[in-house]
Amino acid sequence: MDALLHLIQTYGLLVVFVSVFLDQGGLPVPAYPPIIVTAAIAVDQQQSLWPILLIAALAALLADSLWYLGGRRIGAALLRLMCKVSLSPDSCVLMTRGVYARWGAPSLVVAKFVPGFAAVATTLAGETGTSARRFAFYDGIGALLWAGLAVAVGAVFHEAVNDVLDSLETLGRYGLLLVAAAIAAFVGYKLLKRRLFLRELRMARITVPELYRLLEDGNGPMILDVRSQPQRDASGWIPGAVFVASLADVSLADVPLERRDEVIVYCDCPNEASAATLARELRRRGFKRVRPLAGGFEAWREHGHLVAHA
Repeated sequence: MDALLHLIQTYGLLVVFVSVFLDQGGLPVPAYPPIIVTAAIAVDQQQSLWPILLIAALAALLADSLWYLGGRRIGAALLRLMCKVSLSPDSCVLMTRGVYARWGAPSLVVAKFVPGFAAVATTLAGETGTSARRFAFYDGIGALLWAGLAVAVGAVFHEAVNDVLDSLETLGRYGLLLVAAAIAAFVGYKLLKRRLFLRELRMARITVPELYRLLEDGNGPMILDVRSQPQRDASGWIPGAVFVASLADVSLADVPLERRDEVIVYCDCPNEASAATLARELRRRGFKRVRPLAGGFEAWREHGHLVAHA
């Protein structure tokens, strides 16, 4: 435990930078505790808090910039990868796309305070063509606010933080094990939330061959496309599919949903999280036959079926 405290006291800024960069980069590394502890130690040693704030904000901005550049270069492919590996169950849900579509770059100011929103929002910023200057401005403000909150907590409650550190130091090696257990519990909690989220979205899917047969037989259901508008424009869509930017847009569809016997929803995530979320909400509204398309749009295209374009 002494080694850990010595590390924070000697290399506090480096610890803050690495933890924040990894956390904002998508790894399950808690970033707030190192910032809070480093800020508390700085107050006790009568050192300035500005370096901690700036380093944390810079690390967050650099990590976000990687998501932004990835979104600009590979866009939907990166979003699909995030949906597949992210431990945050709220990532790639329709709400995230809808919020960014409505508020744009200014939503980055509060993105880090919304679970599952930050990485998706920064990627969407790149995918939708937000300028680098506009992205850096709003994301920089958000990073400063996010880091500033942690620094403020460490400064205000520095005595309480010191009490905790003293207790851990008293425990010796058991204190280090306690810290390791806390980190493991954090990651385990993330895994559990993701598993529960995916379990909640379990429902019958329709396969691409089944949907194709329905369309060929002339019994085509209502098809809703819940991908982003840029992705829909760039890759095309399943013929007849209606674009839905948010749940509220369902009522604006060209064909009234209540007159359709079946509704099919698709997105571009491997686990169809966005499509399943919308399907679940439609069921709550009274629609009985609503199914996500297994594999989403990519599965449809991989089967070699016709794709519509503007």
